[in-house]
Amino acid sequence: MASWTTFPGRWQLPGGTVEAPPDGEPLDMTALGRHAARELAEETGVDTPADALTPWQVIQQPNGSVGILFQAPPHPADRLFARHASLTETEHALGRTPELDRLVLVRSPDDLTDLTGPHVSCLAPVLRRHAES
Repeated sequence: MASWTTFPGRWQLPGGTVEAPPDGEPLDMTALGRHAARELAEETGVDTPADALTPWQVIQQPNGSVGILFQAPPHPADRLFARHASLTETEHALGRTPELDRLVLVRSPDDLTDLTGPHVSCLAPVLRRHAES
């Protein structure tokens, strides 16, 4: 994660803070799915329709915040890396630092040992659940 994010310098899943909905609109799973799709596109360059995301897990961070994790449909790895490379190239060309400067595919908590640097505390438990499903 970039130095200006909530978890600077840590490995993290794509995501972000939910913005309050406009007056009169509910903050429901549909709205949360739209936020998840937007964050996925902003941080990885992969456009996925919100209705293609599946609510998957609820987590609580040590700071008390709650996260709703959505699962995206699978994409070929080469497409993911190409989209992310294009996004980071564009961000750098605009003089901005991308939120996620690298993209790595992991399948289990064991894969975290191959990553250089720290990761957010919820990452190992999330990967453990993913490996079990």
